[in-house]
Amino acid sequence: MPNINPDRLLSDLRELRQFGACGNGVVRQSLSPIDIVSRRWLVQKLKEAGLEASIDGIGTVFGRSRASGKALLIGSHTDTQPTGGWLDGAMGVIYGLEIARAFGESPQTRSLAVDVASWIDEEGTFASFVGSRSFVGEDVDSLIEQARDKDGQSMRDAIRAAGLENEPRARIEQGRYVAYLEPHIEQGGVLEASRKRIGVVTTIVGIRELEIVFSGQQNHAGTTPMKIRKDAAAALFAFACQINSEFARLTGPQTVWTIGQVELHPGAPSIVPGRAEMILQFRDSNAAKLDELQARALALVDAADAAGPVRVTATALKDAVAPTVMNAGLQKHIAAAAERHAPGAWISMPSGAGHDAQVIATRIPSCMVFVPSIAGISHDFAEDTSEDDIALGCQVAASAAESILRAARSSEVKPSRF
Repeated sequence: MPNINPDRLLSDLRELRQFGACGNGVVRQSLSPIDIVSRRWLVQKLKEAGLEASIDGIGTVFGRSRASGKALLIGSHTDTQPTGGWLDGAMGVIYGLEIARAFGESPQTRSLAVDVASWIDEEGTFASFVGSRSFVGEDVDSLIEQARDKDGQSMRDAIRAAGLENEPRARIEQGRYVAYLEPHIEQGGVLEASRKRIGVVTTIVGIRELEIVFSGQQNHAGTTPMKIRKDAAAALFAFACQINSEFARLTGPQTVWTIGQVELHPGAPSIVPGRAEMILQFRDSNAAKLDELQARALALVDAADAAGPVRVTATALKDAVAPTVMNAGLQKHIAAAAERHAPGAWISMPSGAGHDAQVIATRIPSCMVFVPSIAGISHDFAEDTSEDDIALGCQVAASAAESILRAARSSEVKPSRF
């Protein structure tokens, strides 16, 4: 069994944290100068671990094992949200680094191949999952040309500024991979509330988004009687209450919904808003449930539009994400490793957040392992996980990685017909 080095693991995580450190958190958005510096640091670490490593033509860091035979790919992301936590994504990448080192240090596992990746732009500074989408063969060139960050810089210009424009891109090597493993913090409170230390991910939830627009009549807030107003904001607030009521009635065990973006126009205290917009996002691991929720939302839109006096329209936003089931056989390997190192302290559970694993799973059998997030907090500087849980999660991932690779090698040995 490969034994990970907890002190080395935590030291690397802390060192990576310094690239963009901001209090307890990190500001290290994709292709920013500090992100590129951190990627060069990671390349050096992977080389020191014995891997062939480089930054590809769009910013993904890729480390390839020199061992022969089928390989396991371990990865996540090291870019952050605008005000991000220090473990979101980064932990999974450093797990890969530590597992590759542990494999190389043990005579029993030295012949097993572990590749490591830090995918570019999982967090969507320009466009979500760009690195993993490119890796699986999606044509992302038009996306790269059109994608802009919040300051208006194009992704193409950011790649050029980083000096990566002429570098080759990491692509799936046909026939190389037995599986993809993505370790991650949970980013929620299920494990902590259950008093469990390891989560074996069953499904990554699907995501739908509707942009709902309320078109009324802008007018004077003091001289327009309430009875004749066409107040787009009032219509939006009433609709939001309906959504909360109706979705609560239809909810499944993993259903969540959020109205996280609202805009009122022109947005002045003394003006009745003539236009209001909201983004309704809903998630579930069941595609049929997502269909049901979307149908109900659209029916409410039609009813509100018919009732007036404000016009109401809805548009399904592009890039809806379908639920992605993690490979059942790989889940068994993780569960067995969890039971070995944390008996009775693990559960099977869905992921409520999106991950590169949902992209990689379209081409390679994929799996995920979670460790607890303290107070369920993520996408915030307060994000944290106990050091003991970080170390345990890495050891579980390492044991599962060995089991997956040995099982794959055993299946390659065909019994003789004679």
